[in-house]
Amino acid sequence: MDLLLRGGILVDGTGAERRRADVGITGDRISGLGELDPRDARETLDLEGLVLAPGFIDPHTHYDAQLLWDPDLTPSSWHGVTSVVMGNCGFGVAPTRPEHRDWIVRTLENVEGMSRAALQSGLDWSFESFPDYLDLLDRIPKRIHAAAMLGHTPLRRFVIGEAATERAATPQELRRMAGLLGEALDAGAAGFSPSRNESHVGAYGRPVPSRRAELSELRALAGVLGERGRGTLESTWGADWFVEENAEIARATGRPVTWAALIAQTSRPEFVDGVLERMGESRGVYPQFSCRPLAAQVTLAEPAPFANMPAFAEVLALEPGERAGRYARPEWRARARADFEAQWGRDRLESASVCESAVHTRLRGSATLGELAAARGAHPLDAMLDLALAEELSTRFAVTFGNDSEAQIARLLNDERLLLGLSDAGAHASQLCDAGFATELLGHWCRERGAVSLERAVWRLTAQPAQVYGLQARGRVVRGALADLVAFDPASVGCGPLERRRDFPAGTERLVAESRGIEHVWVAGRAIRSAGVDLPDSWPGRLIRAG
Repeated sequence: MDLLLRGGILVDGTGAERRRADVGITGDRISGLGELDPRDARETLDLEGLVLAPGFIDPHTHYDAQLLWDPDLTPSSWHGVTSVVMGNCGFGVAPTRPEHRDWIVRTLENVEGMSRAALQSGLDWSFESFPDYLDLLDRIPKRIHAAAMLGHTPLRRFVIGEAATERAATPQELRRMAGLLGEALDAGAAGFSPSRNESHVGAYGRPVPSRRAELSELRALAGVLGERGRGTLESTWGADWFVEENAEIARATGRPVTWAALIAQTSRPEFVDGVLERMGESRGVYPQFSCRPLAAQVTLAEPAPFANMPAFAEVLALEPGERAGRYARPEWRARARADFEAQWGRDRLESASVCESAVHTRLRGSATLGELAAARGAHPLDAMLDLALAEELSTRFAVTFGNDSEAQIARLLNDERLLLGLSDAGAHASQLCDAGFATELLGHWCRERGAVSLERAVWRLTAQPAQVYGLQARGRVVRGALADLVAFDPASVGCGPLERRRDFPAGTERLVAESRGIEHVWVAGRAIRSAGVDLPDSWPGRLIRAG
């Protein structure tokens, strides 16, 4: 053995009870389990008091662009994540023609909250096709492994052009898209992802192309996965593409289907129960949920979280410098107030507060927008707009959009039909950071709340996503599996507080959170973290080519 890990508490990812066991590593593989002789190892590491588990898998990220400038894929790699799946929700950066690059950037800016300046500065556009994009990812040194799905939005734009945001595909265009999807799957794409969500408003305030497709187009493209016998379908639901439609695709194609998102809501507890009842015993379908509140630090300079409201879709169509003028118009405000009342009522805005401001320093954490609005005899949206305009739209507001029912989340954590994910790592970087969902699960939900067992929590983070996405030789500690491993302290593991850094291209900012208790991480048998410290220049990660 090259390395012997001794004395740890093994939680192997299968759901089996924890046990004390040694693990041997030879090359990039697990070569021994049980009671092993240290004389047979070149190096031995004592893991006394630590839990040893398979490396965690994040099935829902948007690192498609960030990987091109950040080979460490932070902050995910800080939290024991050793494999990520990119290209979710129908988005990505390939295939892209040179003339469509600015449109792709603006789409990612509006929908996924990515910085346009960071994308323009950090993206390497040395590819056009999806196979070329995978080849580029293959060449980049990586700290952890990455798999990429083909997004419906760039695919539609590539084939249909500007009209992709306006109309259905012709039979010829559909055949071309199916051919390109097949080509992507043959090259190793992890699957295909469309979106039907009304909140997905893209470049220039237009609906993303995937929303303009007929359902027959989605079924035909999903059928390519069935024909190839590989790949996972990941979709974002809409009014016409929800529980039953996703179940139908799973039955018709024989491929795994996962959809986003099942959000626990204190204000609508019946929503989750209704979805679970409609699912019944559907097989091969895995709705995604999160174990963290859906909370963001929003500025009105980048109002993407409000995109499902027509008034804000109108704002997103404007250049950033033109938005303040629109916010000041009384007639626009009247429409925006009506949109909020229709979509959310007042609760979410009334509970929001100022979290970052250089001007309104006395308001940080001291009063809600509801309290400020009541004092002025105004609507909470007007209070938010007035505060933002007084600071050139740089005021940040803490807004909780959902997933705020701990009782419901605790129930969902024990429903094996569901897939834990939704970190959105790589997206909304200046507004939220849920990349630490794995350490949040192990610390808050497993140790502190006792809502889920350690064995089930580790299975959620390892073997289950590996199964759904067909990630071979990952997710379990068994002989012959890839030696992706994490050793953590069960007494201290957790997700640290959010902090804002300016370390993205063009000096743009993002929110990050450090981990606690993640002591050692190995990727393909090589250490990337030791004694709680990341090792520099350690890039053993690989592109995961499906099939």
